[in-house]
This record gives sequence, C-alpha cells and structure tokens, in this order.
Amino acid sequence: MAISGRFPLLLLLGLVAVVLRPEASTVWLWLLGVLVLTGIDLALAAAPGSVTLRRKEPGTVRLGDPATAGLSVTAARSGRVQLRDAWQPSAGASDNRHRLRLRAGEPRRLATPLLPRRRGDLGAAGVTVRTWGPLGIAARQRTYDVPGTVRALPPFESRKHLPSRLARLRDLDGRAAVRVRGQGTEFDSLREYVRGDDVRSIDWRASARTPHVVVRTWQPERDRRVVIVLDTSRTSAGRVARTAGEDAIDGIPRLDAAMDAALLLGALASRAGDRIDFLAGDRRVRARQRIHGVRDVAARLQEQMADLDPTLVEADWDALAGGVQEFGRQRALVVLLTALEPSAIADGLLPVLPALTRHHRVVLASVRDPELGRLADVEAAERPTADLVYDAAAAEHELDRRARMRDVLARLGVDVVDADAAQLPPALADHYLHLKAQGLL
Repeated sequence: MAISGRFPLLLLLGLVAVVLRPEASTVWLWLLGVLVLTGIDLALAAAPGSVTLRRKEPGTVRLGDPATAGLSVTAARSGRVQLRDAWQPSAGASDNRHRLRLRAGEPRRLATPLLPRRRGDLGAAGVTVRTWGPLGIAARQRTYDVPGTVRALPPFESRKHLPSRLARLRDLDGRAAVRVRGQGTEFDSLREYVRGDDVRSIDWRASARTPHVVVRTWQPERDRRVVIVLDTSRTSAGRVARTAGEDAIDGIPRLDAAMDAALLLGALASRAGDRIDFLAGDRRVRARQRIHGVRDVAARLQEQMADLDPTLVEADWDALAGGVQEFGRQRALVVLLTALEPSAIADGLLPVLPALTRHHRVVLASVRDPELGRLADVEAAERPTADLVYDAAAAEHELDRRARMRDVLARLGVDVVDADAAQLPPALADHYLHLKAQGLL
C-alpha cells in the first residue's frame, strides 16, 4: 500500500472542522472519515497483478554508450498506474519512473535509458507496479521480477588508431605504390621496374626473357600465430591516469587499459592474416579461445573480456604459460599484458620466461602510471614540504627498479612496451608492425 499527498492534506483540512467544533469527537470523526475514504479508494484500485509486463532485452552495448530498456505494459482494467523500472546501480538507469493512465487491454511501451558504468552483464532489479484508486489517495503496490540484462563490452577506444596502422600494414603488404622488401618477407609476384625500386629486387633471369626490366614484389609473411595473454591478477586492479596530469581516481583500471591494447592488436593482426589466440587468467585460466577465420576479431575479444574483473591474488604464471603451450608448440608472438612490477615479475614471471622465449617471440606490454614520472620530475625548488620530497624520492626509486627489470627482461629476449594507458595500444601496434616488417614473428 502507498498513499499520496492527498492523505495528509485531508488530515490538515480537519483543522477547519476542529476550529468550527472544538471537541475531541470532531478529531476522531474526521480521522475515521479520512481512513474510511482511503480504504474505499484502496478497495477500488486495480490489483497490481492485473498489469502484464513484458521486457524487451537491451542487448549488447559498449561501455560508456547509451542503451534503452524496453517494457511493454498491458492492464486488464483502466486506471492510473505508476511503474518504476529498477536496475542495479552500475547499469546507470535514469528516468525510470513512469506515470500512466492505461485503458483496459491497450498495450503501452515504455523506455528506460541506461548508461552502463562497468563491464559485464548488468541485470534488472525488478519492476514496481503501483495502481491508484479513483480518488488518488491510496494505491496498491507490488514488485515483480521481470528479468532483463544489458551486456556491457569493453569500449575499444583505441579503434581510432586502427586506420593509420592498417595503412602502414598495406605498405608492408605490398599494396602501396612502392613495395619495400624486408627481412622475413615472402615472394609475391613480378612487375615492371619503376624509378625508386630497390635494384636488389631486380629479377635478372626474368628480365632477360622480357623487353623490360622486372622486379620481384614481396609481402610480409602471413598465417603467423599471435597469442594474447591478459593478466587479471592483483596488479591489474590498480587505477592509473590515462595521461600525465590527470587524477588516477578519475582514471581507469590497468586491466581496462590492457584490454584496449589487446583489442587493437587483435584487430590489426587479424587484418594482417595472422591467427589470434586469447588467454586470460590469474591464479587460474578464466578465458581461453582460438579466434581463427572470424571476420570481426575485436567483437569476439570483447565478448571474452566482458566478464573479466581483477582478482586480488598473485598470478600463477606456470598455469598461464601452460595455457599458452596448449595452443600448440608452433612459434608464435606471445604478448603478455601485465604490469611491469619488479616484485611480481621476479617472483612469478621470470622463472617461466626461458621456456616461453625458447619457442616463441615474447613481448611484455605494461600500462605505466604517468604519476610516477610527474613526481620524479618535480624540481628540488618545487618541493617545499618533506612529503613532496619523499614522494619524489619514492617515484625515482620505483622508476629505477622498473628500468633494471627492463634490462633483465631484455637479456632474456623479451621485448618490453611500457607506455601510458592512452599510448599503450598504438605503441603495441607499432611494435607488432615493426616485428612484422623485420620478419621476426
């Protein structure tokens, strides 16, 4: 049961009767009259169960993009109805209270705007139906479970970098006006020599059989394997600013930034004709899939990543390396998306790296916190307090530890790509193109 503002208003009107007849019986009679009127109004209100509700699923949306939850309402009796379409807070529901005047048997369609604030499946919390009596004093109320889910995928904000990297890939692939031969490329075809071609590409035997000088054209090697390993352990839970000068509180988790880099790399590698394998985990493997022969690799990766959240445990790199080996022992480019945290790498990752580098080309991609560089670059004259001095010293110490760990990884044959959250996706894509051009995959 619910009451409107008319109920206290009727009680206040009783003051007039009390002034005209100042007796205790007047108060009780007026109160009784209001309660009787309220009871009659409540009895005449339609039962909430007479309202039929049907949900239209919002479907799938990228994180940060708006969605709409549809609701079809049909009443067996005419009357005033108020509905609240409730969703869990992270679904970002707004304007979800609807006031209607329904006619019997006439369907009405309602829309609730959603703006998801985290990845994964975000569910509806229930629909509260409130049916008002003809006087508008009291209403009957009940909450019904009307299942609904909106699936929020990683936003893939680095998609804007894809066209420029695809243009560079076309240059490598021999589809540009001037084809460049690099290490590890494969013979494609013959064509007539034009000014600017590398004379080392001239095919003298073929030229002797034709009236023109012809050159060989080359294309990068295709059908290589790219294994993307996403670390979801405790190091991925830290929040970092997208760029220097921003507040990390308003930034994003390392895991989300790593996902963005993985999406750009996966989309680029699939366009290059390479096969994509995806693995994510921490103490155990949480997602594992081969993505071959799929037109939109980024969409498939987004589906796999949607439900992944950081777990406050250390990564078991033995299990993750074993998952990589289960994809096959054929040489691959293994991209480890994890934090360049010296203590975590020394205790967990370093022991398994020799086995990986023995069979694969390994790249470690890390999201760097720009706050470290900002603190370390503060001049001595700008450090008026002891706290700022200690912050700068700690930042410089941490940067030194990271530099030494990079040297250790380089000696093991691991390439390190360490960049801010906004710069990591294009930096990793550029490194992939560099390896592609040099035939190092």
